[in-house]
Amino acid sequence: MRLEGNGWSLPALLGAGELALLERLFDTLPDLVFFAKDGQGRYRGANRTLVQRSGQGSREALIGRTAADLFPGAMGQAFLEQDRAVMRAGHALHQHLELHLYADGQAGWCLTDKLPLRDTAGAVCGLLGLSRDLGLPDCKHPDYQAVAAIATRIRERHAEPLQLGQLAAQAGLSMDRLERMFQRVFQLRPRDMLVQARINAARQALMQAEAPPLAELALACGYADQSAFCRQFKATVGLTPGQFRQLHWPARSPATLD
Repeated sequence: MRLEGNGWSLPALLGAGELALLERLFDTLPDLVFFAKDGQGRYRGANRTLVQRSGQGSREALIGRTAADLFPGAMGQAFLEQDRAVMRAGHALHQHLELHLYADGQAGWCLTDKLPLRDTAGAVCGLLGLSRDLGLPDCKHPDYQAVAAIATRIRERHAEPLQLGQLAAQAGLSMDRLERMFQRVFQLRPRDMLVQARINAARQALMQAEAPPLAELALACGYADQSAFCRQFKATVGLTPGQFRQLHWPARSPATLD
């Protein structure tokens, strides 16, 4: 499920009654977060899944607050900055791969869509968002056998400079065909699966008592240099590697890794 277009009219779509109906609809989906926000990034509505994952006791506890108010430190600020970027540009964010860290300490991979809302004059005045949990692959899909070996290679050899186009050609597929098959089976593009494998490896290392130097970790996870690794980690997790590490080792200074 994804949000399409470059903006919907707020008065036409999101009166109090319409918003309540959307909340009730998305309350039935435990693997999907729904939210509506105003032009300042403050929650106007949310489904039950978001209430639970933010550690709040009720929907009302979210209303009028931003992501920076609800989620710890730099992570919440990163969510708010993403909201503002979508509204400032006036263009939707589609199928953005993210690692979410929840109030109970768990982590989960999601695909996020955010759509700017426009008033009757066409000005951006808020946004709608969906964030869907990545589920298990559809092993019964007829395309599964054709792409399973490529997926295994991506996950097991993520530290290597993999050429996805070459992997597709070796399987007798065009890159477009491979991407369509991956999305049907894994709900991910091949390059997103590669990012997921690399970031998973990095966060496991950062959670250890003695993390390797950042330049060494970048190379071990398949990145050409430290800056490329840090950019990808921040874009995916919403935190720098040092900030992520500090969540698990609060006494350590993030400056030693960033």
